[in-house]
Amino acid sequence: MVVTMRTHVKALLMPAVWLIVVAAVAGYASSFTSGKAQPLQLALVWGVALVVLAWLVGRPFLGWLTTTYTLTSRRLITRTGVLSRRGHDIPLTRISDVAYEHGLVDRVLGCGTLLVSDASERGTVQLHDIPQVERVHLQLSDLLYRVGSGQAWADGDDRGDRDDRERAQRLIDDGT
Repeated sequence: MVVTMRTHVKALLMPAVWLIVVAAVAGYASSFTSGKAQPLQLALVWGVALVVLAWLVGRPFLGWLTTTYTLTSRRLITRTGVLSRRGHDIPLTRISDVAYEHGLVDRVLGCGTLLVSDASERGTVQLHDIPQVERVHLQLSDLLYRVGSGQAWADGDDRGDRDDRERAQRLIDDGT
């Protein structure tokens, strides 16, 4: 296993905003309850707020929590889903191209989209919000080079890992 990661925490920024907004609106709405029906009105306001929070905050959080990307010396593995799981394994020998892209916000937050082209009908697989996408791109490209040139190493053999990490860190530090 070379690297295992989740999507960047950026995916949880909008759910966090929704949490604050819905809690503020529910708190404000609950200040208007009065009379004999106040407990029922409060239960209704906070019940609706809870349903909205489950949809706008809970669902994205569970999606983030259960989505993983794993890069091994033999394949790229994606797993996602809460109730029904989906997985996609791409052997390194079938990957024909790897690219990444990130906009201004992604650059500030240190993430991006990894674009993996394989030899299937699907074309390009997009892995959104990958943390340190440049480093992952470099590692995947290096693995593809080793597989393509016959230098892939056996399971458990970590020759060159330290040098690869140091080279990747230097490239990231230099901004290239």
